Amino acid sequence: MRAGAASLAAVVLALAPAATPAYAEPVAVTSAGADLVSVGLDGDTMSLRFRRDARAAGHDPAEVVLGPDGGLAGRVPDGPAFAFLGRAGHPVWALSAGDTGFPALDTTGVRPGAVADDRVTLALRSVDGPGTFTAYTLCGLGAATPLFGNGPGVPGSTRLPAGTRTGGVVWAFDAAGDYRLTLTASAVLRSGGTARAEATYRVRVPTIAPAGVSAPAPLEPAVGATARALVAPKVAAAPKPAAAAPKPLAAPQAAAGPATGRQVISDGHVDMGPQLNGDTWTIRIKGDRSSPPVWRETADVVLHVKDKARITVPGGADFLGKQGDTVWLLPQTQQAGLVWPGWNTQHESVVSGVKGNVTWTLKGVNGPGRFALFLTGSFGSENVLFDSTKPFPQKLDIPLNTHTHGNWAFGKPGLYRLAVQMSGTTTAGRAVSATKTLTIAVGDSTDPNTGFAAGAGTGSGAGGNGDGDADQGSAGPLPRTGAGWVLPALAVGVVLVAVGALLMVLARRRAALRTR
Repeated sequence: MRAGAASLAAVVLALAPAATPAYAEPVAVTSAGADLVSVGLDGDTMSLRFRRDARAAGHDPAEVVLGPDGGLAGRVPDGPAFAFLGRAGHPVWALSAGDTGFPALDTTGVRPGAVADDRVTLALRSVDGPGTFTAYTLCGLGAATPLFGNGPGVPGSTRLPAGTRTGGVVWAFDAAGDYRLTLTASAVLRSGGTARAEATYRVRVPTIAPAGVSAPAPLEPAVGATARALVAPKVAAAPKPAAAAPKPLAAPQAAAGPATGRQVISDGHVDMGPQLNGDTWTIRIKGDRSSPPVWRETADVVLHVKDKARITVPGGADFLGKQGDTVWLLPQTQQAGLVWPGWNTQHESVVSGVKGNVTWTLKGVNGPGRFALFLTGSFGSENVLFDSTKPFPQKLDIPLNTHTHGNWAFGKPGLYRLAVQMSGTTTAGRAVSATKTLTIAVGDSTDPNTGFAAGAGTGSGAGGNGDGDADQGSAGPLPRTGAGWVLPALAVGVVLVAVGALLMVLARRRAALRTR
């Protein structure tokens, strides 16, 4: 019996490691497009999770290690805007991959009205690591706002609005090594109690070696500017990681019909993106101000840019205008009281029914001033995507399952119409394309209701030629602020010349008849 017991014990010990996976090493992941902190509230119970993207299920942060891939090495820019990161020129490493795919802080799991003041407090309880950690958001032209961290002068906590996703978030570290960050999320319930959750994040920072040391001249603030803006030293971005492949679906999910009724949107989060329904490909506007989100036809939406968005152009920002000019700027990160437009390729019908990238083409701009769309990098540098003073068309490739926000700049108040085309290839190999009109009313003096023009981009397209021009609608002549006005002007000139010649012939005939 002793021999049998010993044999049984040996078998149990041999099997024990395989049956105890709790101590397995966490999986290394990148943070591109992820919700670093996803706060949820179920009754009185709060949770704090990590999500690879907005469509994925959450994970216990202890199950993953963030980094060392997918980050960006740089140097603290000169000037006050990024001084919270340390002395100018000091190497830092950011948990982001340049100017796209920024991670976010997510409170969409906390229903508005469920907690007092509709606010969730996110606090940094402790930092175990070789250096200083700082979380911040990019907020406009070469500017940043610290959220929380363990550096001097940086707050230890921040308050996030419930039911929102705060994008453009950067986690920065000033020394290589392994870090453990313990975060707590809390909120006061309507009942008077407090809901609270805590989690520890692991971040592996590689050797910080910024590529390139030369820096362009910093942006000098214009006279009367309310804040100094700057360009960070230009550094070569680390190779951007490929987006995690979405789970395959049994069949492409068809897009549901859009909501009806016209809507002026001047505040909150909206996205423009494609949808696929059978062979029909279209572009719609997604509004996140309600739960679940609502998709609308572009012709039924006018985005209103309030005067709160006005800034003064600093020196060096030539893509916005002359130093001292006033422009209306919707920043890359959300600001209360301003509409926050972005673009995405995350609709289920697109993720499951399209292969390769989606191409966004700006075909023209009709408006009273210059339009520019640009991205701000982790350390303040700018990447201009679209500029209405340049020749059209202008193109941008967008990977599937991508959600991005940028800085939208308008040179003068008034009504702007952007002819936007999105094209792709279905999993069946069919080329699909649609062109719609995105309407933006800029300035408090502009009535946004004048933007609801009949037939403005109400069509949708499908087919192999990828043209889609017929879907643009009758929103007015496009473009007006770019080089593409030449051909329409020539066409009008030819017509006028022909009419003039015809009138001359008729006049001569009449004169000849009189002389007879």
